[in-house]
Amino acid sequence: MIMGRLWRPDQEQREATVPHIDPESHLICEHGKRLVLTCAHCQVLAHASPIAVPRFQELQSYRPAQIGVVLRCDACLAPIFLRFTARAYAPTRIELAPQFAEVERARERFDCTYLPEDVELLFKEALTCFSGGAHNAFASMCRRTAQALFSDLGEAGKLKLFDALNEVRDLTALAPDTFAKIRSVLFGIASDPRPGIPLLHSHEAGVLLEVMKDLLYQTYVRRGRLEQAMRVRRFFYEEAHNPPRVSSLPNAG
Repeated sequence: MIMGRLWRPDQEQREATVPHIDPESHLICEHGKRLVLTCAHCQVLAHASPIAVPRFQELQSYRPAQIGVVLRCDACLAPIFLRFTARAYAPTRIELAPQFAEVERARERFDCTYLPEDVELLFKEALTCFSGGAHNAFASMCRRTAQALFSDLGEAGKLKLFDALNEVRDLTALAPDTFAKIRSVLFGIASDPRPGIPLLHSHEAGVLLEVMKDLLYQTYVRRGRLEQAMRVRRFFYEEAHNPPRVSSLPNAG
């Protein structure tokens, strides 16, 4: 009896935290919470409500390895398609893996206003690859983007970028193997005339994306915004201290 009392709360806690489909064909998330994700249509981080869940009886009959669910974005009401991996089929519930795949992913965005034209073109294509889940194509486009950066900034700028990458490692405590891959993607190996690009999994590609955003922001966007803000301040200063002269028109009479 004591063992039963000790075991039941653990079981109930586990069942409450595992997403599952109940016999009424309802998708139940962790502790009954609603999912929060970035909508691929409106790009807003919002709650999503299930609107189409496969019938419990049919899932029990066919027992597919993966289960598709349709949710509605509470911000724009557009449909969101998710794919779950079925973890266990029990008589009263179908347990799902906590991780899910978004069939339509939100596109990654970056303010490219201040980037040189060739850098902007290459990085936009890199973002397209990442948004499509082509992580190694994304790494290849990051290599090309970095090469365009080095061409624009020169050798001194390349050294500054290398220092900036080391600073990112120190600030974020990047794992040594992840840092080594990112450094190889962006800078290659100096002793190798044709440095290869290491293969990346999804997490490493995500880290590379944030590193690229930070390097581009520090190199171009921050400077461009500051220069624009200074020009605006100078304009208002000159307007206040050098008001335009008003000349009198001759009397027509």
